[in-house]
Amino acid sequence: MSNYKTVFFTLGILLVILGVAMLIPVIFQLFYKEFNSTFIISSIITVIFGILFFLSNIDHQKTINTQQAFLLTALSWISIAIFGSIPFIFSELNLSVTDAFFESMSGITTTGSTIISNIETTPKAILIWRAMLQWLGGIGIILMAITLMPIMNIGGMQLLKISGNDTSEKILPKSKQISLRLIIIYLVLTFSCALFYKISGMNYFDSLSHAMTTISTGGFSNYDQSIGYFNNPKIETVSIIFILLGSIPFISYIKFISGNKKIIFKDEQIKLFFKMIIISVFILFVYLAIVNQNIFEISIRSIIFNVVSILTGTGYVTKEFDQWGNFPLIFFLILMFIGGCAGSTTCGIKIFRVHILYYFVKNQLLKVIYPRAIINLRYNDSNVDDKLIASIVSFVYLYILIFFVLASLLTLTGLDFTTSISGAASSLSNVGPGLGSEIGPNSNYSNLPEQSKWLLSLGMIMGRLEIFAILIVFLPSFWRK
Repeated sequence: MSNYKTVFFTLGILLVILGVAMLIPVIFQLFYKEFNSTFIISSIITVIFGILFFLSNIDHQKTINTQQAFLLTALSWISIAIFGSIPFIFSELNLSVTDAFFESMSGITTTGSTIISNIETTPKAILIWRAMLQWLGGIGIILMAITLMPIMNIGGMQLLKISGNDTSEKILPKSKQISLRLIIIYLVLTFSCALFYKISGMNYFDSLSHAMTTISTGGFSNYDQSIGYFNNPKIETVSIIFILLGSIPFISYIKFISGNKKIIFKDEQIKLFFKMIIISVFILFVYLAIVNQNIFEISIRSIIFNVVSILTGTGYVTKEFDQWGNFPLIFFLILMFIGGCAGSTTCGIKIFRVHILYYFVKNQLLKVIYPRAIINLRYNDSNVDDKLIASIVSFVYLYILIFFVLASLLTLTGLDFTTSISGAASSLSNVGPGLGSEIGPNSNYSNLPEQSKWLLSLGMIMGRLEIFAILIVFLPSFWRK
């Protein structure tokens, strides 16, 4: 167990931070005259557990190896989801343990699926806590994607390595400077988003909570109708802009600030991301024009908003896109799988993996035509070796396999085909809304069986942690020295 002291020491620090963060909603309880002991008790419980982990492992080593990095990644997110559910359990909502854990997991993984009905009547402290969970999950996944995951060689994430000479032993000291810059950028974007939401017509509370769930591409809203509640073109425009800003690899911001002003236009992942948005909007516009036979009845704003929201895994909705016909449902399902950019707050398979697989297949076809040709695969001016390609192929294979297994298991809990398929895709891709009458754009997950909610929660954390980080800890070989 001494080999894992660093893991539990770090876990203790995270729980103390989470416990202290639980005191922030108390301010809103006092301001809106809704004070009760929910968050005080939750904070005390979480901090006590954090301190126990911290003190019992204070003699830990200052380094962390790959095995410990995997364990820390899995345990930290599961622990935060568990302790993050305590305020929901103690709240006036009278949620079951299952529902409270589902809501917390959906928050910290920035999925955005909710079991809360009549959100407008929910206490303000609970609403801000949901937003805070997504905000913390957003910055958490950025830090892990740029520090831990490249070292763990997860699904090609080593492309995001800060330096080619990084080793697992160097990871903690090496990442401190980068992490501080990322947090500052994240804070600046969050408060900028809140400011523009306020200017566009939101009140102070809505602008702050929605800013946190926008930058984190989480999608929790204070209203059952999501962003559609406001029916405000300015608010939707602000939302689109800041969702896109949250979807760009955050390491690109650091490179931009450091003097590489062309990074946004040179990065292949970013370029393909925006191309996909433009192409997707065009395809849906043409489809709706053919179906409606009147282009003046089509809301371009609505198409752009929903494409951006689904592709990035944000999950905000303005209109019930499941009423547009069958083709948009399949199209949005594909966008759910693809997801946004690696190193951002977005989810899904990620643009760079799709892009590299495209190049790989293209090169394989060229090798059939020109068997003696030497064709190197390059991405962002770097050679992509066979090991990295194998990592990406393995990830995509597992992603699709787990999707079908999860969908099959959901049908065994009594869900219909559409709900099972879209629920599995939504949870694994961390999108939020599914398809159909039960979990569609303007519905929620409250009426699903408990077994379904636990399966979906599992899908959320597997999708958020790039699958490998969860699966590998269940392998017996992982625990051998």
